Amino acid sequence: METTRFTAIYVYSMVLFASTGGFIFGYNTGTMSGAMIYIVNEFDLDTFWTELIVAVAASSAALSSFLAGHLNDLLGRKPTAIISSFICTVGPILSAVAPDRYSLLAGRIIVGAGIGMVTVTSPVYIAESTPLRLRGRVTTMYTVFLTMGQFVAAVISGVFSFNEQNGWRYMLGLAGVPSVIQFIGFFFMPESPRWLVINDRHEQARKVLSVIRDDQDVDKELETIQESLLETRREQSEHGNRNILVAMFKDPVVRKALVVGCGLQMFQQISGINTVMYYSATIIKMSGVRSDSSAVWLAALTAATNFLFTFVGLYLVEKIGRRSLIISSQAGVVFSLIALGIGFNLASVYSPDITQHGFSVDQCNKYQSCDACISNPYCGFCYTSDQGSVTNSSCLAATNISHERSQYGPCNRTNLDASQIWAYSYCPTPYSWMAVAGLVIYLAFFAPGMGPMPWTINSEIYPLWARSAGAAVATSTNWIFNLIISMTFLSLTLSITKYGAFYLYGCLAFLGLLFSIWLVPETKGKQLEEVQELFKKPWLKCC
Repeated sequence: METTRFTAIYVYSMVLFASTGGFIFGYNTGTMSGAMIYIVNEFDLDTFWTELIVAVAASSAALSSFLAGHLNDLLGRKPTAIISSFICTVGPILSAVAPDRYSLLAGRIIVGAGIGMVTVTSPVYIAESTPLRLRGRVTTMYTVFLTMGQFVAAVISGVFSFNEQNGWRYMLGLAGVPSVIQFIGFFFMPESPRWLVINDRHEQARKVLSVIRDDQDVDKELETIQESLLETRREQSEHGNRNILVAMFKDPVVRKALVVGCGLQMFQQISGINTVMYYSATIIKMSGVRSDSSAVWLAALTAATNFLFTFVGLYLVEKIGRRSLIISSQAGVVFSLIALGIGFNLASVYSPDITQHGFSVDQCNKYQSCDACISNPYCGFCYTSDQGSVTNSSCLAATNISHERSQYGPCNRTNLDASQIWAYSYCPTPYSWMAVAGLVIYLAFFAPGMGPMPWTINSEIYPLWARSAGAAVATSTNWIFNLIISMTFLSLTLSITKYGAFYLYGCLAFLGLLFSIWLVPETKGKQLEEVQELFKKPWLKCC
């Protein structure tokens, strides 16, 4: 009884410290939503620089995740986790003390490098170290911690949102706390038993399995791992010992697994999730919420939804399976993205007219509605609020620094009276609730399925010899499309309108739904060594 209790505590400790990698990932993505509202003003960022600061971490992570695959094979899962934790500590500190936009950019690059390594190592370590009966749930724990990190980041952003000068520095700097915890914790964790077998350290693997399996079926599991390793080495020998990536693409079974794994990671991103997480406060501001602090706290509400509904996935993953969870999740995501688009569409159609012109002869003077005015990043909407109605409205050029007032006209004063309102980047509208509701519904559907399942499935579908490399390629795919989406969102809203951007994401999410229906297999209840059999079947029959 004592041994069983000790084993359970030990296994869950391993899961806890590995899943902290998800928290690190989630916090660093979630905190940018609130921080960027203040960073834009602090460093006078235009659209390009705003997108660059947000997206550069994803670019760095895409590169480092490739490196992580090699480090996982060369050094082991444990040392790679320790290295990534250290990098994830340095990056937030540098970001928090950044004196200018270039220093902040450097800090974000370092943050991304650490996160890229974490997102490869943690799910693989969890999947390889936990028993079959727990694997689905504990692998999903990584995403629970990820969404918890996003929620905590949103709350901390709300707490520091009243400190307009230095609040963003605390938001970014506190990201170093969980990475310190993981850094220390992993010194006391064992190496993955499967990595030990790969490196012919069988006796050490037996000792680790004896502890984390409570001596139950250790010999049988070790024999299964060894047989799988021998088979994969024979396959590698047949491939002529070529580069592992070449071998993976040449092997039809692994190639199918890569299509599924990379496809899921791609569709997770092009469904717009990190647009929502990076820009949730900005989206809420765009919808018509006046106060920066209110936008940050409403963003915390959406992050709380994401966190809470991840537990739905944790409960259902071993009941209805991975495939059903993904398909139902994607269907809801398509619906909510269309609803978001409709909300912004209505706000655009019923946008307040501009009634006063002639304050200047610049480009802002030509616009006839608020929606057209704020689509130009150099302009803002100035109006008087009379019992909720918009009067005396004009489109004026914003100041170059902070955009807190116009360069001329009635909103040029530093301290505006209660009735005079300067709306930069948003329009007053009765439809702002639709954007908040759409974000909440979106995350309620996304969190149980499309949030955790790509990570869970990618930790299960590759053979032992290709597991680290396969996870690295899939994770890099995630980060590459994360980069594309985060680097283009604000530009998309300017070029095809806000509602057009969400309609586009909805169409892409629908393609992801078809992909899952046709190609994603069910891996529930199968040993890691059994899952590859699914990909020996013809396409459309493996699911």
